[in-house]
Amino acid sequence: MSANFDVNDLPIVPGAVAGLLSWIVGYVLTYLLVASDIRESGLNQFAQAFGDGDATYELVGWVFFNSHLVDAVIDAPFVGSRTANFVGGEDGFSVLLFVIPAVLLLAAGLAVGRSQGVTRANDGAVAGALVVPGYLVLCIVGAILFRVEVGGASGEPDLLPAILLAGIVYPLVFGAIGGVAAAVTTDDEPARRRSTS
Repeated sequence: MSANFDVNDLPIVPGAVAGLLSWIVGYVLTYLLVASDIRESGLNQFAQAFGDGDATYELVGWVFFNSHLVDAVIDAPFVGSRTANFVGGEDGFSVLLFVIPAVLLLAAGLAVGRSQGVTRANDGAVAGALVVPGYLVLCIVGAILFRVEVGGASGEPDLLPAILLAGIVYPLVFGAIGGVAAAVTTDDEPARRRSTS
């Protein structure tokens, strides 16, 4: 991208790929950090005994969405519906899990901006924000796949926040910041001078 910003030059495919990779790496890191505890949890053992079997990957998905500030919604007969977030608090997983999606999306935005050679902050913000489509697609898929049913009870990430907050707001904000960082930290001084003149 240059001083003559052209919509046809938008890095849509690199941005989408960076978004997909950020989501996948974030889920894998979350899995590596919490899966052993989840596998031994009472909720997973209950799911194994009365549900469709091991629910580790779904429950890790809940925690991954929790790290985007998206609660899990649990519906149970006679109890009703309640929300849960398993990150932070006395019995929750480490609050450091909140850092994973933010850092990965910053890195993705930075990578897209650097790959496009952005030298202006607004071009960097646009390039970095293009991680949204890839991230959004996997947020929608994950919110649907991470459903757990046990007897008459069910639980899943809250769909609307999973789409809006995790799928759009997080990648838009952190990807754009990463793209701006790519622009302001570029080593290409001649290109920077040309873009400001």
